[in-house]
Amino acid sequence: MTIKLVVGECTLNVVSAYAPQVGLDEEIKRRFWEGLDDIIRSIPPSERLFVGGDFNSHIGSSAVGYTEVHGGYGIGERNGGGTSLLDFAKAFDLVIANSSFPKRDEHLVTYKSLVAKTQIDYLLLRRCDRRLCEDCKVIPGETLAT
Repeated sequence: MTIKLVVGECTLNVVSAYAPQVGLDEEIKRRFWEGLDDIIRSIPPSERLFVGGDFNSHIGSSAVGYTEVHGGYGIGERNGGGTSLLDFAKAFDLVIANSSFPKRDEHLVTYKSLVAKTQIDYLLLRRCDRRLCEDCKVIPGETLAT
């Protein structure tokens, strides 16, 4: 889903994404990334862009190989989906905002079950707009926050 907001002279595009889950067919995942690629390419560089969603990926705590997009803060180990997300961010000159600020684990964890605490939801924005995001964290138990 994409929403375009025009506020004065500023145009802001908000994209909400939900990536296929681990274990689904690679063709389904490929179509997801191609579709998101098409959406991002359709947004002019002069407009602001925020991409948020459940990417069902783990970018991990290490920024190795992706220092221009990964801020160095995350949880656990990177998986294949995390590599896809990082490659996507790199290709479009985006940064992953919620990897850019040191936080306690409870402010990084976006999915919790009886057996796992993980970070699978991310907020991406254009690197040139990085200064617009002064902080980014999960607020445990909240369903909506400003």
